[in-house]
Amino acid sequence: MVLETLTGNYAVATAVKLARVKAVSAYPITPQTTIVEKIAEMIESGEFDAEMIRVESEHSALAAVYGAASGGLRAFTATSSHGLLYMHEMLWWVAGSRIPVVMAVVTRTIGPPWNIWTDHSDVMGQRDTGWLITFSENNQEALDETLKLFRVTEDESVYLPGIVSLDAFILSHTSEPVDVPDQEVVDAFLPQRRQPYVFRAGDPMIMGNVPRDLKWNMRVREEIHRAMERAKKVIEEADELWGRLTGRRHGGLTECYKCGDAKYFIVGVGAWTGDMKEAVDYLRSSFGLKVGLVKVRYVRPFPSEDLIKWLNNAHSVIVFDRSASPSVGGPLYIETVASLTSAGVRLPIKNVLAGIAGVDVTPADISNVVLKSLNEVEESGSFRQPVTWFYGGE
Repeated sequence: MVLETLTGNYAVATAVKLARVKAVSAYPITPQTTIVEKIAEMIESGEFDAEMIRVESEHSALAAVYGAASGGLRAFTATSSHGLLYMHEMLWWVAGSRIPVVMAVVTRTIGPPWNIWTDHSDVMGQRDTGWLITFSENNQEALDETLKLFRVTEDESVYLPGIVSLDAFILSHTSEPVDVPDQEVVDAFLPQRRQPYVFRAGDPMIMGNVPRDLKWNMRVREEIHRAMERAKKVIEEADELWGRLTGRRHGGLTECYKCGDAKYFIVGVGAWTGDMKEAVDYLRSSFGLKVGLVKVRYVRPFPSEDLIKWLNNAHSVIVFDRSASPSVGGPLYIETVASLTSAGVRLPIKNVLAGIAGVDVTPADISNVVLKSLNEVEESGSFRQPVTWFYGGE
């Protein structure tokens, strides 16, 4: 392995080259653009043997990748924010066709008002399309998870596309030391690409036509659901194999930080889980509070079993969301509550909506919110406001 200083976007581009992707298509949108710019540079210099397909929109970019992958090629695209919304129709078609494709989403606020900073509204809005969705805490995870996602999506028990998410500018444009694996390691990790069927010239095939029985449409959705459930085991196996090859494991669907003796839990997803780890350390060292963090690494498939396992005996839980579902709360909160409730777990749960539209949230902010909330729940046995909007500061 070689230690390189890479932005999150360059870490993803490097992983795409190491995965020996053969077809790339994308339309530029800030802050995703430097991923495909870097890939284009590597192709132009002869360092990377792939075809770059230039298109006029994000909808066409995913359509082009869909076509290339249907023809049997390992394919990749990347986008962000409004570009992802423009792709939304094609996300359903790729997943419904059971074609493995990997896409990087550099998470960015959706307007209005116009805004280029990070939150998770764009990618959380794709939860029901049938794509696997994983989040990165740092640039090393962005590289590693991109590679792992190719293996998981191309597993014969899965055959679904996947999104690797990284927070705009916090990861995409910030440089960190990244262990870049040797090509031989990646080749040992990624088997020959497979998919359920391949379109070939001279071999006619119909896909997506009007079915003779409407139950076909419903079966497609059920099969996606079952493949998503099977993906949980494949994700864990991929993480274990990656650990054996590189000495580096990030956890499968979740990572639990200082959970062994924890009574109070934070739940989060994305880059700010690094800030949450700092907050956990501070609350333990300064106040003796036994706080743990459940870092959700995959929101699809959703790790319900892991959350039940970690949170079953918690005194209370605070879920931080960087996107909102108006009138209900954050999506991570909603699905955490649903998972625990379905298992008969009853405990105080609070939702903190923060960092939306790029509003800065520091480790000190997180510590203050947790400290205030725990005082509240210890005094009264419950949270006075189950859903709170936090804008930073006191």
